[in-house]
Amino acid sequence: MSWRISVSGGDCIASGMCAALAPEYFELETEHAEPIAPEVEPDELVLDAADSCPVQAILVRDGDREVGPRP
Repeated sequence: MSWRISVSGGDCIASGMCAALAPEYFELETEHAEPIAPEVEPDELVLDAADSCPVQAILVRDGDREVGPRP
C-alpha cells in the first residue's frame, strides 16, 4: 500500500509549511512546493503537512480515496 502525493501548482502560495514540517517528503525549490516522490509509504507526517497547508494545495490519496488534507 502506498499514498500518492500531489501539490496543486495553481493553488500553492509557497508558504513552505510542508517543506519545513516534512522535508523528507516536500521541497520548495521553485515557485511552488513539490513532493520529493509522487508515491510514499503511509506516514502521519504527510497528512500533517497536508493539513498545515494554508490553501490546502496538497492532496494525499490512497488509491481512489482522498486521505488528506483531513477535515
